[in-house]
Amino acid sequence: MKITILHGAFFPIPALQGGAIGKAWDALGQSFSSKGHKVTHVSRKYDGLPEEEQNGNVRHLRVGGFNSVNNAVLLKLKELFYVIRALKVLPEADILVTHAFWAPILLPKVKFGKIYVHVGRYPKGQLKYYKKACCFQVPTKAIGAAVKKEITTGRQKISVLPYPLNWKTDSEPDYLKRDLKIFYLGRIHPEKGVAELIQAFNLVSPDIRKNWKLSIRGPWQTGQGGGGRKFINQLRKLISESSSFIELLDPIFSENELKKELKTARIFAYPSLAERGETFGLSVLEAMSCGCVPIVSALKCFEDLVENNKNGYVFDPNSKHPDNSLTSVLSKAMQSENKNNTLSKQTIIKAKNFELEEVSQNYLDDFSKLLSEKDY
Repeated sequence: MKITILHGAFFPIPALQGGAIGKAWDALGQSFSSKGHKVTHVSRKYDGLPEEEQNGNVRHLRVGGFNSVNNAVLLKLKELFYVIRALKVLPEADILVTHAFWAPILLPKVKFGKIYVHVGRYPKGQLKYYKKACCFQVPTKAIGAAVKKEITTGRQKISVLPYPLNWKTDSEPDYLKRDLKIFYLGRIHPEKGVAELIQAFNLVSPDIRKNWKLSIRGPWQTGQGGGGRKFINQLRKLISESSSFIELLDPIFSENELKKELKTARIFAYPSLAERGETFGLSVLEAMSCGCVPIVSALKCFEDLVENNKNGYVFDPNSKHPDNSLTSVLSKAMQSENKNNTLSKQTIIKAKNFELEEVSQNYLDDFSKLLSEKDY
């Protein structure tokens, strides 16, 4: 079949600047093409990438996009201009996948393929205007429930299909040979709970944390989805006032380098406070596939991945003092070497369920079902 994937306005494809949604659909597109399907990615222009290129069954078309901004109105306006540009280059296809905000409103109903909307964030009222979409695909059951409340016609389908893991899981984690390191990987933004993580680590008893270090890696610039210079300076001040070993590191986008670093950490902390922002936790899945024991906030989006005390730990981000709640869980995890060795093996078992080949086939089966339906 012919599959077009219309990406958002702010991140390039391939995912040279990260972004969970872009990484996922880039990987899925590669897998679709390896199974004989013709895939076209439409994404933003980016330095060093040609406006058009063909690699086997994968075609790339790139139009003018933008860097992200913190102003919500300006963000939507920029994406509107981007989608208008994208409409001029879209090829005819059987399925058109998109997560661009304006695309399901502006696209004709069938011309470019049946419209398959990927809902990668909690909806904010816009879905009732996506009447031309035949399917809303969501990465978790929690997002599916939110989508169900917004759509106005029973003819539109909701498919719960996760993001894929774009590498094979490790068979043996070698947990006890790793550094005493807690690792955070993701956007350095207030909603991710990074400041709370630093504060919580500092509150762990010095006797427990004396040989541990906390490594925080990710983009802080607003153009890459970070919290900006003011926030990174706040974190640097917190660290400078601390007696703990804490490091702030630049983002890495190479999968090989990322996997290599994940294998050095014992604990992966992802203390997001974004109850209406997080939708899946691809970083958590990647860490679990490398045998890191995850600590996550008790948000519904993580329920499909992490089970408390079975393959990780969960803390309550809605307590009066979330840093104290996180401190308690950190302290427990840092003192539970033998238990964590067992949990590490369970993380890998869980991650195997999300490997690319199986997940991509589930998407293709979903596309085939939609194409067999005459009307939606």
